Amino acid sequence: MKTLKYSRQRESIKACLMGRRDHPTADDVYLSIRQEYPNISLGTVYRNLNLLVELGEAQKLSFGCGPDRFDADLIPHYHFVCRACGMVMDLPLKPFSELDQKAQQCCDGAIDSHLICFYGLCRQCCASKEKTDRATPEPFAKLRH
Repeated sequence: MKTLKYSRQRESIKACLMGRRDHPTADDVYLSIRQEYPNISLGTVYRNLNLLVELGEAQKLSFGCGPDRFDADLIPHYHFVCRACGMVMDLPLKPFSELDQKAQQCCDGAIDSHLICFYGLCRQCCASKEKTDRATPEPFAKLRH
């Protein structure tokens, strides 16, 4: 295996990622890292985040909507994604290993893990929607009288 040359920028990107729990995008990391390295390019941040994923030091999360997110927490866990604002958070649920075994019964291959992501509205978006729903008159309410 090829040995990597030490990079202060890569170490800074890794430290930034490890210090966050908001599952940042590459753009988010870039904005944080630019404070320390004003001349760093977005491409450098992308390359180093993807390298950290390849090295098994981070994971890339793709939720089907919006940009990829990155997570330094490598312990198996589930995520919640807000459909309105895109916020991603960890769910404090213990992974269901029985699910791998059940799925294995339906699969000819070898299942060794699974990813589960829950979607809905976060607390802030629920509150905002509730406030909007109360303020918006029901359509055609006057016509029913």
